Amino acid sequence: MKLSRHAKNNIRLYKIAEKDIIETIELPDSAHREGNKLIAIRKFQGKFSGYPLKVIYEKTGHDIKAITAYPLKKKHWR
Repeated sequence: MKLSRHAKNNIRLYKIAEKDIIETIELPDSAHREGNKLIAIRKFQGKFSGYPLKVIYEKTGHDIKAITAYPLKKKHWR
């Protein structure tokens, strides 16, 4: 898995573990597509102050590139 510069900055800013990003992509609570980008959302117990983690990524063949990752501001999402 590759990380964009924006994703790396957010990992540092929000203290997100890379394994949390991988887990969100592989086992999302909610997932959908917007254009050529995939969006995965997963809630982790005891992490990110109870907010779900949102990961936006692109998948080409077997390669995955995380564009950004951040905790959502709302506890409930669509």
